[in-house]
Amino acid sequence: FCHLGEPRNQAVVSTQSTGNRVAGGGLTDSAGRVPSLDALAAKFMESDDKAAVAEEANTATKDMDKMAQYYYKVMKKCIEKGTDFIATEIDRLSRMLEGNITDEKRDQFTIRKNILAAFSTSGSDDAHSEL
Repeated sequence: FCHLGEPRNQAVVSTQSTGNRVAGGGLTDSAGRVPSLDALAAKFMESDDKAAVAEEANTATKDMDKMAQYYYKVMKKCIEKGTDFIATEIDRLSRMLEGNITDEKRDQFTIRKNILAAFSTSGSDDAHSEL
């Protein structure tokens, strides 16, 4: 983990999650999600040329915050390790969220899980793509 980006990341999480909090302070399932990048996640999962879609995501997220760039990072990991990476990472983050972690880390891990959900449900979630 790089500590240099954390102060910026804190601001990103707090601005991204405005209006994305539930009673009790947790984040909603849509916190951190970007509709245009969700569409790229769906395209990535359906594509035979995953590298081309990943490069498209890399270009789209270059000027976005660190959490938006996570979409590209997930795509790179899927190319390296296969799409099973998504389920494995969701399980890992879920276990970490059950532990004793700071509120900042809880928000970061929740946003990552939300973004991963865009990949894991993209094929069967076409009815909800109007968001």
